[in-house]
Amino acid sequence: MSRSAVRTRPEGSERPLSEAYDTALLDLDGVVYAGGAAIGHAVKSLGTARDGGMRLAYVTNNALRTPDAVAAHLTELGIAAAASDVVTSAQAVARLIAEQLPTGSRVLVIGGEGLRVALRERGLTPVESAEDEPAAVVQGFGGPDLPWGRFAEASYAIARGVPWFASNTDLTIPGARGIAPGNGAAVEVVRIATGATPQVAGKPLPPMHRETVLRTGAERPLVVGDRLDTDIEGAFNGSVDSLLVLTGVTDGARLLAAPPHHRPTYVDADLRGLLTGQPEVSPAGDEGFRCGGWTAAAGGGVLRLEGDGEALDGLRALCAAAWTAAGEGACELDGGKALARLGL
Repeated sequence: MSRSAVRTRPEGSERPLSEAYDTALLDLDGVVYAGGAAIGHAVKSLGTARDGGMRLAYVTNNALRTPDAVAAHLTELGIAAAASDVVTSAQAVARLIAEQLPTGSRVLVIGGEGLRVALRERGLTPVESAEDEPAAVVQGFGGPDLPWGRFAEASYAIARGVPWFASNTDLTIPGARGIAPGNGAAVEVVRIATGATPQVAGKPLPPMHRETVLRTGAERPLVVGDRLDTDIEGAFNGSVDSLLVLTGVTDGARLLAAPPHHRPTYVDADLRGLLTGQPEVSPAGDEGFRCGGWTAAAGGGVLRLEGDGEALDGLRALCAAAWTAAGEGACELDGGKALARLGL
């Protein structure tokens, strides 16, 4: 489906997705792991997909860790990975800065080691203080222990007119104990203090998609993610297909309300969805949509669901009813009872 077309239902696939696409561009937090621990079925599913010939690339907006550290963590979880398999928003923002500044320029880093390594890779010099005469400021996720004074350091430099870059603006990040503030929340602190607006590289913006394509060489990529506003929108912006997995921050209600640029090509519970085909969602009568044993329709201000079977099939049918009713907007119909029936 082209970017200009409005998606009104999830697509089906007779072939397993691992065969239909040559490369999976996988988000990490909320897809492969949460709080450092592997998400259920992730390790086995990824191993099976890889053994079947699908290339796996790990694409993350988290700029804290280096590709080497990410690959080592994946390997510890039982997922064979090399640093070259990892693409981070730190790499994307470093390329963006390097295209605008001379080689050797000093860049004030507000974040972790992943940013410093990526800047050095591009011939830039990381510095720690606004008094080091930086030519730019870059901000990325620095972990839960990033000192408050780092935000002040960024603000001092930006107030002097230094350009400001951000690896990403994800407001939240999933962890073992729940949802925590992400880099976007930290960016807002500096934005409020300075009134400035950063150049952003990470998903869903084009610099991240460009970085991913340059590093992976993917020809038939499938974006796999848990977030509508980064992973799925990034796929939309790059005109590539996407698989939403329900192991992270997106729930059924958010999915039904998704505007066109947040509607995934496919929906599945977890990474086992890479190994299977996807069921067709077809029209049923004048206003309804059928998937598996379920039929969904919109009317009277609500989404209705009838039938039985796999809960995910019911969700896919509901997506078709909701997205069709919403058209180019976001669905505002009440789907609470229908989702409750599915246990979602």
